[in-house]
Amino acid sequence: MQYHKETVVNKSREQTFRQILNCCFRIHTALGPGLLESAYEKCLHYELCKLGLKVERQKVLPLTYEKVEIESAYRIDLLVEDQIIIEIKATESFHDLHLAQTLTYMKLSGCKLGLLVNFNVSRMKHGIKRLIL
Repeated sequence: MQYHKETVVNKSREQTFRQILNCCFRIHTALGPGLLESAYEKCLHYELCKLGLKVERQKVLPLTYEKVEIESAYRIDLLVEDQIIIEIKATESFHDLHLAQTLTYMKLSGCKLGLLVNFNVSRMKHGIKRLIL
């Protein structure tokens, strides 16, 4: 029975992931490159909420290191349906640091699926990286 439950969760997560991608493409088509990350983040939040998805912006999460608890160790740009992390960039290109940052957020939050989106590209397909733990 556990396998069936995980399969249903994965299907739902994949459907949500496709919805997120569609919203990214729609926003990029309408606005193009050149804006600040915060503008794209607000637009993507708006689009995802219109679809009825649970979306949290600038989600603050704690970090525990040994006996030290840091209440606001990091902020996730967007957390969708408590299972997909979206890290938004508006830069010339992706850097290893962007990938490391997103993967670290995924590990610390327990999310298995992440999306790194760079809106500062001429074609949106070149600004998307799907990350899986």
